[in-house]
Amino acid sequence: MCWSSTADLTAGICVGAIGVACVARVRRVRDLPLAALPLLLGTHQIIEAVVWDSGGGAGPATTAWAVIALPLLALWVPLAVLAASPPGTRRRLAVPVVSGAATAATLSYYLATRTVTADIRGHTIGYSVHLPQPEIVVAGYLLATVGALLLSGDRTVRLLGVLVAVGAVICAVIWRLEFVSTWCAFAALASVVMFGWVRGRTRAPGPAA
Repeated sequence: MCWSSTADLTAGICVGAIGVACVARVRRVRDLPLAALPLLLGTHQIIEAVVWDSGGGAGPATTAWAVIALPLLALWVPLAVLAASPPGTRRRLAVPVVSGAATAATLSYYLATRTVTADIRGHTIGYSVHLPQPEIVVAGYLLATVGALLLSGDRTVRLLGVLVAVGAVICAVIWRLEFVSTWCAFAALASVVMFGWVRGRTRAPGPAA
């Protein structure tokens, strides 16, 4: 994230707390992965605070950050949206799910075979995995994550998709070399929208699973 370890830590604690509240209010088991997204992203920001404090480099915190940011989110988001979506909207989520699986597999391979490093650049952190043809991987990643949110059958989830899509454009334009770090931070903050989604699902009648 931009600015400092303190900013990451504060954002992580706040977003994580909202994530705990989301998980605690879930009534349907199939909603749990999506409701837990703020908790995952809040934890992710706390890990990046550790990266700041360690001065970057290739330590365990950097690796943990990359595992969450890259393969885990690429697969988690489309599968979580698929699980929470009504049956009539699930077919159109096949493309983001397949894209997420392929992207996660590719990123997992490169994280396992190459060293990921973090470079503190003023008020941002740049991460490097040395991916071949990174543009294709990033396209698959955004199709899986942003695409799944935008194709959801739920209006609040689509709103989250719009927010993170706008964030992706802004981060790519302003922070080209630090895109992943700044976009993940933006996505973490935007994920507080999920609390409203969980509240709406709690009020709606329906089975718990």
